[in-house]
Amino acid sequence: MPEAGKTFPKVIIFTTPTCTYCNAAKRYLRERGVPFKDVDVSRDAAAARDMVRRSGQSGVPVLDIGGKIVVGFDRPKIDQYLGLRK
Repeated sequence: MPEAGKTFPKVIIFTTPTCTYCNAAKRYLRERGVPFKDVDVSRDAAAARDMVRRSGQSGVPVLDIGGKIVVGFDRPKIDQYLGLRK
């Protein structure tokens, strides 16, 4: 459920359209009212290189939450970086 009146750090999520965990992560963010920029690395080679540069990983999803990197759909780490209540 969304956290009313909460402001969040800038969130960028690097994804591909067929990635189940990417879709789950985006759904999770939407359900909590967290705005994010979705970057499809399957269509943008420069974005894919940027994702690897930031995370050291070529797999998706990769989330950049206010400059802190989360590799994979790691709910506890996402919640921690967003300051969400458990």
